[in-house]
Amino acid sequence: MITRLFLLLFLLTSACAAQAFTFTDSKGRVHSLDKYKGKWVLVNFWATWCPPCREEIPDLVALSENKKNNLVVLGVAMDYRDPREVLKFADEMMISYPMVLGSYPLAEQVGPVNGLPTTYLYNPQGKQVAYNVGAITREAIESYIRRKK
Repeated sequence: MITRLFLLLFLLTSACAAQAFTFTDSKGRVHSLDKYKGKWVLVNFWATWCPPCREEIPDLVALSENKKNNLVVLGVAMDYRDPREVLKFADEMMISYPMVLGSYPLAEQVGPVNGLPTTYLYNPQGKQVAYNVGAITREAIESYIRRKK
């Protein structure tokens, strides 16, 4: 059921135009949509206090580490008080993908973030093909990518 709902949300957003974005991660590296042409790009907005966000992190780590997917995961932490707490949490959760300390003005480069978690998916041509508010799963993302290859 969750997979079908997620895929439905993907299909509903397939006509959305991608906006270019440029983020600097917690290690000072710059990430932009243009830099990842030829790869799937998943941008996930989350918060440490958000239970569904926390639940999806292991799946996002697995997606990021599976090079067969040709997928880049970028995590954007929102609604935090102290950046050190976010970075400590990311270490504890063994988040291996780039972590951006975000804000709502920064998020506007991608699109609205009306709830957390919010995830955007871009195809290898840089077109936004999906938008989802709520938790996602590794299975749903991998299934979607397989269908679009």
